[in-house]
Amino acid sequence: MTNGEKIDLLEEMLELKSGTISENTALAEISVWDSMAALSLIALCDEHFGIQLTGEDIVKFRTVKDILDIMVG
Repeated sequence: MTNGEKIDLLEEMLELKSGTISENTALAEISVWDSMAALSLIALCDEHFGIQLTGEDIVKFRTVKDILDIMVG
């Protein structure tokens, strides 16, 4: 899966218009990035990539690229 496809998944999960975020987007700049978004990310990574994230993992993320880097598989 390309980074573009992963960004599409994130935008869909966050209910953002396509093209709203990029790899360099800081999570703090995303108005809907909150605890519910973090829970949704945990579910998305488990469902699509078989990755089990923890809250400790998520607090380390600063940019969209940080999330993309763990989305492997």
